[in-house]
Amino acid sequence: MQALCEPLLGYKYTPSLFDNDEIGGIIQTTKNSIKSKQIDKILTENAPFIALNPLTFIANGDCLVKMSSIPDNSVDLILTDPPYNLGLFMKKRGTNLRNLRSNHFSGKGWDDLEFDEWTKQMDIFLRECHRVLKKRGNLIIFMSIIKAETLIDLAEKNKFYYKTVGIWHKTNPMPRNMNLHFINSTESWIYFVNDATTGVFNNGGNPIHDFIETSTISSKEHRNGNHPTQKPIALMKHFVDILSNPDGVVLDPFMGSGSTGVACAGSNRMFLGIELSEEYFNNASIRLK
Repeated sequence: MQALCEPLLGYKYTPSLFDNDEIGGIIQTTKNSIKSKQIDKILTENAPFIALNPLTFIANGDCLVKMSSIPDNSVDLILTDPPYNLGLFMKKRGTNLRNLRSNHFSGKGWDDLEFDEWTKQMDIFLRECHRVLKKRGNLIIFMSIIKAETLIDLAEKNKFYYKTVGIWHKTNPMPRNMNLHFINSTESWIYFVNDATTGVFNNGGNPIHDFIETSTISSKEHRNGNHPTQKPIALMKHFVDILSNPDGVVLDPFMGSGSTGVACAGSNRMFLGIELSEEYFNNASIRLK
């Protein structure tokens, strides 16, 4: 049996937390927990994921490389928060970045692509999302509202059905520049269904608005995740519960602090998380473990 953490050439991995016997037990436990015809392939075909527990598998590296090891039509929900590509936009607007907190995303360097390059990468990413998602699988992408139309066009090109743009309202946003303009208290999310017009939607017969209101992350959540664009667990659990079923597979290709994985904990859903940054990957590993 192939180890879950078998490396791909040119990529560096954190050593597996389990030896081969433990991995075998985890695989069998997971097979018993998740009734999916694709589970054998996800866990045994050289998938470069590290097992943290029977339902949580994570990988450090480029999401497109890691997603290539996930079989076609095997994921029920992709819930992710990719870079909004606003770093250059903010700098060109003359934003006083020196007065922003030290870990603000705009100063990290991973959010500075030119728009054309970002568009090409998102096109390839959505093509891969279409491949790994099941027919009628759901996709939620957090994104700046100014990029929504571009992302919708790219998703429709890759056989996604656009459902809606929704809003996350933060009840306690940072009151930055409150005497100069409106406080930035909202972020948008875009909802798609793969190759169909409807997917899993667990509303219990009750209306659910496309407007979600929570506080930002607590100091404890931030301490455990330590990511500049970290999303609160309650927000991610909202989508996990509504847009996937128990025994489903949830993927976050831009795992960041691991909030999507934490939201899956205890819900009998398998979580696959991918993170490019070794720093954030290690933080998420500790948090999820």
